[in-house]
Amino acid sequence: MALVEYFHIIRRRIWVLIISVSLTAGAALFFSLVMTPVYQSSVNVLVQPARTDFGLTQSAKLLLDSYVAFLDTDTSATKVIESLQLDALPEILRGNVYIAAESQRFLIRIEVENENGQLANDIALSWAELLVQWRNDENQKQRREDRVTAIILDNPRYVLERPRKIINGSAGVILGFIIGAIVVLVMENLEASIVRSRDDVERFLSISVIGSIPTDDRHVRLNRK
Repeated sequence: MALVEYFHIIRRRIWVLIISVSLTAGAALFFSLVMTPVYQSSVNVLVQPARTDFGLTQSAKLLLDSYVAFLDTDTSATKVIESLQLDALPEILRGNVYIAAESQRFLIRIEVENENGQLANDIALSWAELLVQWRNDENQKQRREDRVTAIILDNPRYVLERPRKIINGSAGVILGFIIGAIVVLVMENLEASIVRSRDDVERFLSISVIGSIPTDDRHVRLNRK
């Protein structure tokens, strides 16, 4: 079937697409409105060696993963809970926190999700301060030229993580169009399989029709009377 024929089919049954798109887009927007908003706060902690020679900088870069391991524990989560007096379990709080190292930039990135944006900021900042305090304590055991400090670059900021109404609505429109197009093609195939005329018989059976039973118009007229 040529592309032009598909276009004519869809145009003839455009009402199916309109209904399908309206339902899916409407459902997506509805769920976006009733969902509880979740915010994400992020903060970057810079890991800075005391000197810039190759040996110390490489050591600091290799230790970034160990800093992540230090932060991503129930012990760290418990300290954050205690400092902020949160009513939460450590393992639940950890499930809403993502901690990763960016070795090229000597950064530890901490991301926190929470239904309260300001609380997400407080949790992210408290978690970052754990690393700063731990590095300060460890530096006391090292010579000044061998120290590695942790610095919080900016205060955490939160943004809306979900729901994202525009994205959800767009996804609903695309899904509705796909479903509607499938329904249109199925309807077209079903309609095409129905035999209505002599041409349909010849097309389906690939043979010529040599005769047909005429309609008894007189019987029809009598029944109408």
